[in-house]
Amino acid sequence: MRCKFCEYWKESGPQMELQKVFSLLDEARGFGIQVYNAWTVEPLLRTDLPQIFEHAKGLGMTTSMITNGLLLEKRAEELVHLDYLSVSADGTSSYREIRGVDFERILPGIIRAREVMGKPVLLNCVISGKNLDDIEELILLAKNLDLKISFEPMYEFGSIASDTWKELGIRDMEKYRRTVDKIIELKKEGYPVINSLTYLGMVRDLRTDYTCHANDLILCVASDGSIENCRVHREPVGNIRDGIANVWERTRKERKENAAKCEKCLFFGYVENSMLYDFNLEVMRHYDWM
Repeated sequence: MRCKFCEYWKESGPQMELQKVFSLLDEARGFGIQVYNAWTVEPLLRTDLPQIFEHAKGLGMTTSMITNGLLLEKRAEELVHLDYLSVSADGTSSYREIRGVDFERILPGIIRAREVMGKPVLLNCVISGKNLDDIEELILLAKNLDLKISFEPMYEFGSIASDTWKELGIRDMEKYRRTVDKIIELKKEGYPVINSLTYLGMVRDLRTDYTCHANDLILCVASDGSIENCRVHREPVGNIRDGIANVWERTRKERKENAAKCEKCLFFGYVENSMLYDFNLEVMRHYDWM
């Protein structure tokens, strides 16, 4: 896939060597990090990914992966050491227009992964101007296949051409709000939407009235070893060769300043976990993933 709204696949470069990944995981676990998540571009392109998950599990870490799903049917049985699986599923009939392939290309892999893992698989839908008519169908599909589903609005990265946002961005605000209201309604009826009601209300109104703790909770490590602040502020704050603990301590002030001046995003992983960090009781009750 070469999704127009994504910048990661355009960045060429070598993969991190397997032993270096093992060393990174060893150091991360020693530092106290408990969850390892493989994501961006496509993790399943790595033939040694099962070994990486096995190593992380051996250290006592929870393992997670975000995938586009194209290789899932072929590789699902290898994921025995994976705890949480999230598949990007941004639509049904609109999927080809958004991601360039038919939704039917990834559906068999999703079904197979659900069978193999023996636990719910997460569909993550990025709401755009293209898929508003598909949202209810995706929720019904998740329920019928015993999956879970999450939503977040499309973030318009400044590094992506403005023509892309003219095509994919959320512009019909009335229809968009009606769509999110339907998500909230189905969530209340017991459909497997994992997002909290607090978060969904923020998504409906495109409000970011929360305190972001992403840089207190998450380390983003790129394939070259650079440590990034978050998905929005991608300027490296250090490199793993300097030691995770050293980078973390040295950049406390910088990370705090970045968070303070940030206009904030609505990536659900950042928002929901930030609200959990602040002990938001509704989120603690209704955010249903990790």
